[in-house]
Amino acid sequence: MQPAAGLLLLAAPALQDPNFADTVVLLLDVTDEGALGVVLNRPSQVLVADVLAPWRDVVAEPEVLFRGGPVGLDGALAVALLRDLGDTPVGWRPVRGPLGMVDLDTPTELVDGSLSAMRVFAGYAGWGAHQLEGEVERGDWYVVDGHLDDPFLLDPTDLWRSVMRRQPGSLAWHLNRPVDPDLN
Repeated sequence: MQPAAGLLLLAAPALQDPNFADTVVLLLDVTDEGALGVVLNRPSQVLVADVLAPWRDVVAEPEVLFRGGPVGLDGALAVALLRDLGDTPVGWRPVRGPLGMVDLDTPTELVDGSLSAMRVFAGYAGWGAHQLEGEVERGDWYVVDGHLDDPFLLDPTDLWRSVMRRQPGSLAWHLNRPVDPDLN
C-alpha cells in the first residue's frame, strides 16, 4: 500500500531511530513535495490545560499533549473526529472521511458540539519529496489502514501491537518479529 493521508505507518521492528521506534504515525498530508504525520502513541506529561487552556474541555482523555514527532516542537497540531460530516466547523481541514485537523487559532465555541474527539500533538513527523516512499521500500514502515478511533484511544501504549494484530495475512506475523531476524 502506498502512503496517503489518513493511513497509518507502523514502524518496522528494525527501525531503531529513537524518534520512531515502536510508533504508529497517522499521515495527515502526502503530496509530491513530501509527507506530514503525527505519532499517535507517545503521550507526554504536559496537560493541554497548561498550554492551550481554551481547548482543555474539547480534547479526549487523557487530556495531555502528545509528542507528534521531532519536527516543530514549538508548535501544535490538532487531530479531530467529526460527529457529523454535514456539520463541518470553521477551522476544519479534512484528512479522510470524518477525520481531520482543527486550526487551534479557531475560537472553541465555533467547534463546540461538532467534534466527537480531539487530540493535540506537539511537533510532527515530516518527510521531504519521495523520502517516505524510499523508507517504505527499504522496509522501515508498514503502511496500513487504521480505525477512526486509533488516534483517540484512552491508553495508546499498546497501539502498535493492536494495529499490527488486526492486519490481514502474513503482515500480522511481524508482530513477533525480532529486530534482527538473522539472530533468530
